[in-house]
This record gives sequence, structure tokens and C-alpha cells, in this order.
Amino acid sequence: MGAGMIATIAAAELRLMLRSRLALVGLATLLLLSAIAAITSAVQMSTAAIARADAQAITDAQFKSQPDRHPHRMVHYGTYALRPVGSLAAFDPGVDAFTGTVLFLEGHRQNSATFGAARESSDLVRFGQLTPAFVLQTLAPLLLVFLGFATVARERESGSLRALRAHGASAATILGGKAIALAAVAGIAMLPALIALLWAAARMPGEAAVAALTALAYAAYLLVWVLAIVAGSALARTAQGALVGLIAAWAIIVVLVPRAAAGWAGLAEPLPSRVDTEFAIAADLRTLGDSHNANDPHFAAFKAGVLKQYGVSRVEDLPVNYRGIQAMEGERLTAKLFDEYGARADAIQLGQSARLAAFGLLSPALTVRRASMLAAATDLATHLDFMRQAEAYRFDLVQRLNRLQAEAVSGADDGARSRDPIADRRTRISADFWRSMPEFAFVQRSPARRAEAMLPPLGILILWLAAAAVLFGFGIRRVGSDAA
Repeated sequence: MGAGMIATIAAAELRLMLRSRLALVGLATLLLLSAIAAITSAVQMSTAAIARADAQAITDAQFKSQPDRHPHRMVHYGTYALRPVGSLAAFDPGVDAFTGTVLFLEGHRQNSATFGAARESSDLVRFGQLTPAFVLQTLAPLLLVFLGFATVARERESGSLRALRAHGASAATILGGKAIALAAVAGIAMLPALIALLWAAARMPGEAAVAALTALAYAAYLLVWVLAIVAGSALARTAQGALVGLIAAWAIIVVLVPRAAAGWAGLAEPLPSRVDTEFAIAADLRTLGDSHNANDPHFAAFKAGVLKQYGVSRVEDLPVNYRGIQAMEGERLTAKLFDEYGARADAIQLGQSARLAAFGLLSPALTVRRASMLAAATDLATHLDFMRQAEAYRFDLVQRLNRLQAEAVSGADDGARSRDPIADRRTRISADFWRSMPEFAFVQRSPARRAEAMLPPLGILILWLAAAAVLFGFGIRRVGSDAA
């Protein structure tokens, strides 16, 4: 009897929604936006993936096709590293627009990633980019508010709650039926996004588990809204009061808290600008040592150590090219400094991200956003992994070239090449060496690791579900007392 009554109430509520032109237009609009978001995002990310892969192949080919050259020329010629598109980036592009995706790798410098829409921004929570994730995070709850604010309040105002009780429907049955009807609408609203996830999982079977977890996270998120909306309608005295209260809740949870949290995280742990960092690195480099200054104390001591190691008294008697050895030491010092500053910046950004994640206790929108970015490998940690791997590759490549200068170029020719054309030609080593250099390949976190990283936000969503269920219980008690 109870299950049948719940189904009857749910069916009646759905019929009422379908008879409302406003509800139909709203649902149709959301489905259209979601479908457009899924298609355009998939096309954009597919195009971006092809473009980045082609650009990486072209830049690798250009590096390897260089003619016979002095190795240090190749150090300054440099190459590019491009971050591949995330596994489920078509669903949630994450921080791509903020962080940049292309990095120029050269000797003596550590550059910033470029080609990001808001490269210098630390506001990692954006509002307005039309993607399947954005539609579900922002627009779907608003639609549910407009469709569900009057589900119970309307019955109270019309006096039909007593009639429902007279037909044997308990307060739990009434609210359960209303919630099922609204949950059915939420399920329909999720369909385009679910299809997009299924499409992505079909193209990349290894991503099926994280795609399923993403769908689960958004289902839990929308269920939180369903329970809260029905409970809000039950607790409000009038339908108008329910609408005002629920819209205010949506604005706070979806707009205000994420924006305020991002702003506060940036103020609590400010990230130094790139210009300030460059000045600080330059100042520290002057204290470490200048490899181009023959009288620099550090490199004077380094030179003495090299001479002692090989048992000679003059640079000219070394079995290797001292200029190459010196270049290797200079790059080691600068790379160490780059790593120190990079580690500080990473710690600050991860600290900001952690503060943002903590605000998930105040906004499930933040929590589900974090879960989907982790699943899609478009989160901040993935970007920082790319930057670290690119820097490690840069250092290895530059040191390989410096070692070639030390071992394959005569020290006498290297010293005379600026005034002796014949010596200059002898310092140009075979282009076969460039072709033997390894290519950059970003190693993305495995689906298993990303699924594991999703567990904390999923746990917070479970807490939100529990809180919504408690609120739903209060709504049941309120309806029970009204109909008594």
C-alpha cells in the first residue's frame, strides 16, 4: 500500500509538472543547453587534443631536424612541452583556461606555461563556461528549485494535505512521492551529461571506473538538491516563501560560497607574481655564482676542484672541454634554484586548493566540482605534475647537450671559435646527436589513483546527503503536524 501510494503521488506530481508550460520550457531548455555543452565541449577538446599532439610532434621534429651545430646553440634553441588533454576533459575542462598548456624549454631559464585564457588568475573556480559539468553544477539545481519549490507548499495552501492523509497517505509517503517525481526530473536533466560520460568511457575503456564515479558524484549532488528542495517546500509556510528561500540557498551555495572561498584562499596564501619571482631568482643567482664570470668565487673554486680531480694544473690540459663542465655546473645551480622556487609556488597553490576543498563542507557545488576535475585529470595537481615533469625533462635535455660540449667538442676549438672560422666549424657536432635525444612525454596519473583521490569529495557528498536527509525528516514532521 505504501509503495503504491508513493508511486501514485509521484505520478500525479509528474503529470502536474508536464502540464506546466513553464516546467516544460525550463526542462527542454536545460536539456538543450546540456546537449549543446556536451557536443561543443567534446568537439573543442577533441580538436585541442589533436592540435596539441600535432604541435608536440612538429616541435620534436623541428628539434631533431636541426643541422650540425655547437651543442650550446641547441641549449638556447630549446623545444616545447605541451600538456595533453585530460582523459574526461570534454566533460569538465577544469583549470585549463587558467593555467596554460604550452611550456617553452630552454637552458638557464624556467618559463611559465602559456596559452591559458586567464593565465595569471588564481581564481580556480570559474562561473560561466558552458560545459556538461557547469550545467549540472549550476543550472540543473536552479531548474529543480523552480520545479519543486511548490510541491508541498502548494498542497498546504490548497488544503489538500488533509485530503491526502484521509486517503491513507502518511507524511513520509507524501514527501517521498514528491521527491521521487523531482528526482525523475533530475535524472532526465542528467541524461546528456551521462551520454557524454558513456561516450568518453567507450572511447577510453580504462576510464570507465572514474566516469562511473563522476556520474555517481553528480547523482548524489542532484539528490541533495532534490531532498533539500522538497524539505524546503514542506517547511515553508507559503510557496512564495519557499521560492525565495530556495533561490537564496542556490545563490549562496552555487555562486557566493565558491567565489568567496576562492578569494579567501588567495588572500590567505597569496601567490607571488611571476615578475616578483623572476627578480628574486635573479638576485639569488648572483649570490650563487656566475658561470660567465671567470673571477666568480664559486666557479673559481669549482675550477680548482676540476683541475685537482684530473690531476692537471691548466684547463688546456684537461681531457674534457672545461666550458662544457662549467655549463653543467651552472645549469645544476640554476635548476636547483628553480626547483626551490617551484616547490614553494606549488605548496602555495596546493594550499589554496586545500582551503577551497575545505569549503566543500559549506557548498556541495565545490565538492562535486573537485570530484569531476580529479576524474577528468584537469585539476590543479595534474597541471603541477605536468610542470614538474617538464622541468625534469628540460634539465635532463640541457645537461645532455652540455655533456656533449664537454666530451665531443675540443676545448681548444671551443675557445678559438669566435675568431677562427675553421675552429668554429669543428665545434659543430653531428645532427645525429639531436635525433638521439629523448622526447617529452607527460605521464598522467592512472585512473586508479584518480579514483582514489575522488574518495574524500565523495565522502563529503555523503555527508551532504545525510544532512539533506535530516532536513527531509524535519519536513516530514512538519507535514505530519500540519495534517494532524
